[in-house]
Amino acid sequence: MYHLSLDTREFLHHHWQKKPLFIKGAFADFQDPIEPDELAGLATEESVSSRLVIQQGDQWRSESGPVTDFERLGESGWQLLVQAVNHLEPAASELAACFRFLPDWRFDDLMASFAAPGGGVGPHIDNYDVFIIQGQGRRRWQVGDLGEHKPRQGSGALALVEDFEPLLDVEMGPGDLLYIPPGYPHCGQTLAPSLSYSVGFRAPSQQELLCQLADQLQDTNQGQQRFTSDSEPGQASLISADHQQGLANLMIQLMTAPTTLRPMLGSLLSQNRFELEPLPPEEPVDLPWLTAALERGNSLVRIGGLKVLHLEGDLPGSLYLDGHHWQLNSSAAALPLREQAHLDAKTLAPLLADETDSATLLEFINLGYWYLE
Repeated sequence: MYHLSLDTREFLHHHWQKKPLFIKGAFADFQDPIEPDELAGLATEESVSSRLVIQQGDQWRSESGPVTDFERLGESGWQLLVQAVNHLEPAASELAACFRFLPDWRFDDLMASFAAPGGGVGPHIDNYDVFIIQGQGRRRWQVGDLGEHKPRQGSGALALVEDFEPLLDVEMGPGDLLYIPPGYPHCGQTLAPSLSYSVGFRAPSQQELLCQLADQLQDTNQGQQRFTSDSEPGQASLISADHQQGLANLMIQLMTAPTTLRPMLGSLLSQNRFELEPLPPEEPVDLPWLTAALERGNSLVRIGGLKVLHLEGDLPGSLYLDGHHWQLNSSAAALPLREQAHLDAKTLAPLLADETDSATLLEFINLGYWYLE
């Protein structure tokens, strides 16, 4: 449905996490994956993460969803943002898949927004990479350069910055694409009622990594080794440089050991910041029923937002998905689960031929991670 006109090798070499890029008509004949009224409907749901940003003079304020009253907003100066629409709308998931030239573990979500004329979220800086796709309507985007940018007074939780000198100043129409690396200030202004889509990529912080490691060590009762030394400093109140380094080495040894590092990374990086929407079948699926359905031409479809990851160095059939580890017998069976969103009978044949692997696949289906289409 969607085709991204982008030289990915050139992009990764010259722009990825280096400098912004604007591409006119990156998506030819672009069709919005969602309509404004559908987006508004999602914003009314308690389980969906949404917010309004309303401009008042030279200031902006944010209201967390669910959003139930749009009439009060008027016809200008506001923007609705809904996170993780790729979890909820198959077409939005297909749009996000255009960016799988980047690794799945970095992918965060596809956020959809509707903005009335004059609406925007104000000048701000993100700590993650973002691709902005313009749908219906027109928006003007300005992107500044890296540097020291003063916080905007009175912006509160929005953490806006003062106005900046633009490095890029573009008007975007349907199918246009803007890439912004972390640290570059940017600001969008709506010229005509608009839908736009932000595809975000982020990496975990040191704090997130260490918290995940601590949780794993507690859950598995690992990390019990204690510090020992050959000598003491001879001064009761002193923690010597050698002891400091020895304690640090104890942590480094633990953090870099494959038995702790890989499970920690697999669990952390396969989780989503926003909850998935599993689709368990009404009745449990068994192997004869699944085989018959596939022979009739049905296929298995991965739910939107699900990450299926493999860590280099693990056993070939190792999989991490939604924060959990699974082990298949065959790497040939595991590869399609990781790489493909749609699986047909031919693709699944190696997996179905193995009794243990087919049982694992049935568990995935009955948990709602894949569904029949």
